[in-house]
Amino acid sequence: MTPGGPAAPLVTVVGLGPGGAAHLSEAARAALLDADVAYLRTARHPSAEGVGHLASFDHHYDEADTFDQVYERIVEDLVEAAAREAAAGRSVVYGVPGSPLVAEATVEMLRRDPRVQVEIVPALSFLDLAWAALGVDPLASGVQLCDGTRFEVEAAGRRGPFLVAQCWSADVLSRVKLAVEPADGDPPRAIVLHHLGLEDEVVAEVPWDELDRSVEPDHLTSLWIDRLARPVSPEMARLEELVRTLRERCPWDREQTHASLTRHLVEETYEVLDAIGEVTGADGSGAPDSYRLGEAVSHLEEELGDLLFQVVFHSRLAAEQGWFTLADVARGVHDKLVGRHPHVFGDVTATTPSAVMANWEVIKAAEKGRASVTDGIPTALPALLLAAKMQRKEGAVGLAEPTPAQRRDLLVRALDELAANPTSEVLGDVLYALVGVAGELGVDPEEALRAAALGARDRIVDTERSRDPGSTG
Repeated sequence: MTPGGPAAPLVTVVGLGPGGAAHLSEAARAALLDADVAYLRTARHPSAEGVGHLASFDHHYDEADTFDQVYERIVEDLVEAAAREAAAGRSVVYGVPGSPLVAEATVEMLRRDPRVQVEIVPALSFLDLAWAALGVDPLASGVQLCDGTRFEVEAAGRRGPFLVAQCWSADVLSRVKLAVEPADGDPPRAIVLHHLGLEDEVVAEVPWDELDRSVEPDHLTSLWIDRLARPVSPEMARLEELVRTLRERCPWDREQTHASLTRHLVEETYEVLDAIGEVTGADGSGAPDSYRLGEAVSHLEEELGDLLFQVVFHSRLAAEQGWFTLADVARGVHDKLVGRHPHVFGDVTATTPSAVMANWEVIKAAEKGRASVTDGIPTALPALLLAAKMQRKEGAVGLAEPTPAQRRDLLVRALDELAANPTSEVLGDVLYALVGVAGELGVDPEEALRAAALGARDRIVDTERSRDPGSTG
């Protein structure tokens, strides 16, 4: 309201209570039945039967893409209706499930909107029925109230206990389940609260892995979690929530697919490699001093974040298809690494890096059921890296490893053959022999060639500067 100006039109908000008509207060019933104009946020609520056939905003749920859009449209409709009715000397009453003061986004938005005044008629909340069903004093227990659609973020870093509202679909319950990594043999205790106060009320403890298959959830379903053995990681949860939001609201992000992101994944990977080169001096700039090291470390942190974003994005795309989630990815690599390190987490002895790698290859082959040690090696790897991997596999299957003298002889003969027969195939043999020499010397051929190329870059820059003394590069 503008000081000295006309009062903003009034919207009276009443709560329908948490269950059937028995929980609808007489004040709420009278406010709705005696109203000049009355609306319900949704008629799909048991208490709605106690106030007759009032207009509802259910059509917005059917037409909008997100709940945020639903709530924004409801508020706009109410503001418009309040202004229209106020001009005729009438007022608007708005009925919402449960209590207007608990988990009601439209009421929060109305109270912040300067175009209307809001008056609240309180009502019993679903929370009161939950405390009664659970036998819990929320103040003494330190209960934390969470939204099931944002559980990963709102429960991040906390141990509970939690009352999780808005568990309206199996997908929401699945997200809650997958957001938690139960400690071995100690899963959280979960109680499903369904249709509290109604004849078909369910209050049942369910196994954690059956959480999303225990009931047919709807808008009257909540969840009690007594305590988490391991809190949800807050930063990863925030990042995953950000990607989900981008997929919902950003036109560019909505259009992306696994295939369209491939180029970005490759680019981000190489940018990480460049950043590592800056930190270690492998980019040809030499060992960094303290100032340059600080900049290089910050750059590496940034590039690793960009690469992590790609992993989270691909995981989100997979989750939307029902394939797997980020939690599945993290759990899978965790369990795989534990299984491939029996010398750390089991009773296998491996005291040298070569022994570790030998165990790794045996375990990996058994896991994958592969017929060859070369199965699973990406053929799209950079050629020098692919050649180095193949030479290591040659040793793994027992092919006789040439002596240093034999390697040099192979290289000389390959060069002679190239002089006589300068073809791509023979050049490949020369390069393959050179990779063998690199392995003998304990040198990564990819890095060796990269260093040589960067050295050539420096010579080019020096030459350019000598020809143009006024240039600063």
